[in-house]
Amino acid sequence: MNQQRVAVRCPSCSPGAETAHEVLNRGGGVTVRCGECGHVHKTTIEEETTVERRVVVSQDGEATEATVEIPPAERLVVGDEFLVETDEAILTARVTSLEGPNGARSDGASADDVQTIWARAVGNVTVNLTLHPMEDSGDESRSVRIQVPGDESFAVGATHEYGGEEFSVERILVREDATDYERLDFDFEGDSVLAKDIKRLYARDEDSQARAWSGW
Repeated sequence: MNQQRVAVRCPSCSPGAETAHEVLNRGGGVTVRCGECGHVHKTTIEEETTVERRVVVSQDGEATEATVEIPPAERLVVGDEFLVETDEAILTARVTSLEGPNGARSDGASADDVQTIWARAVGNVTVNLTLHPMEDSGDESRSVRIQVPGDESFAVGATHEYGGEEFSVERILVREDATDYERLDFDFEGDSVLAKDIKRLYARDEDSQARAWSGW
């Protein structure tokens, strides 16, 4: 376990300014060692107060509940990402809505004014994919769902292979809770979107062309 370090004043070498210290013992007052001169002394450390807040994380149609500790003055905003520990795993989650004590929802509030954080898992995500067949393939358009890492990038005009599907991206719809995008609909070649930000991919089914060539 890494030794905890705090910034406090050292009576030996730095009585007027804080320096980095190692915490040696918290019993009977906090015992610390100065990182500059090695002097060991006792001090007091103001512990940062936190509030416990309920988190509901959705993933593939299922919801998992957990709690997180947050400084009461910390500002929470829809689109923020954070780690949350559940009974099953540690998830990367994105805030989708904030619920106050009166049940009202908001896009931003301090932790002190929030009762429940609604979020979506974005570490690994399911992407909805609409596949259009190649001409003369005899196939019909179909919808599939592929599992991909949330930080995987998909680009219009690029060919990707996932879940046994090979396809060329033609259009990307972006989720409303995504940030850093100027629009929610991308169809220019080279436009790229992270998987965790994708609402739906529209693509050309490369496998349908292979089936047409093979005579199937």
